[in-house]
Amino acid sequence: MKDIQLGSSLLRLQSVPMTWKQLLSLLVLVVAGAAASHLLQSARPIGHDVSDTAAAGQILRGKGSLHALKGAADVTLVVFTDYQCPACRKSNPAMQAAVAQDGNVRIVYKDWPIFGARSERAAEVALASQHQGIYASVHHSLMSSRSFDEAALRQVVEREGGSWRQLQVDLARHKHSIATRLAQNRQEAFSLGLQGTPGYLIGPFLIEGALTKREFLRAFAQARANRL
Repeated sequence: MKDIQLGSSLLRLQSVPMTWKQLLSLLVLVVAGAAASHLLQSARPIGHDVSDTAAAGQILRGKGSLHALKGAADVTLVVFTDYQCPACRKSNPAMQAAVAQDGNVRIVYKDWPIFGARSERAAEVALASQHQGIYASVHHSLMSSRSFDEAALRQVVEREGGSWRQLQVDLARHKHSIATRLAQNRQEAFSLGLQGTPGYLIGPFLIEGALTKREFLRAFAQARANRL
């Protein structure tokens, strides 16, 4: 009987309307909680520190890999991607925007095709395009391509100012070095403990998964503060 009476009392309390003062106090608490949560999230490191990994320093140096420089390039961004990877494709525009805004980033490209034969072929075409000096533009174009058959790959190369006929020559001439580069990229990804694409090594911090522009900018600042 007492339990029934207690339940009835609780119901009556819950049905009492809150005053404006109480509602305002509740709103202040909610806003304060959200702000505190945002601050904690902003202060939390992006990724995890792999500076104690033997391969990290070598990978950051990017020897033998294709790279692009922006300004003083005082921070290095190593990008492990697959052209068919949805998260890579989602993250790529944010990465480009963040690099453009920062203005001092060195990008090291690591083609890591893990989505099958078409990804492998797209990566080979991209790497072969370096011999015509158009790798970076082909890379970013492939990141937004809707198809990866031969016709689509040819269209990308030619749209970026390359010759498809010359690319076929370069694919054959540099077949071994392209295969070696892809194998090395795969080995480096495994040495860092990456489970898939995209993966970003920004300074000593390894980050897995897509990032927003703001997160890339935070990661650049974090890398500068913790140089490997």
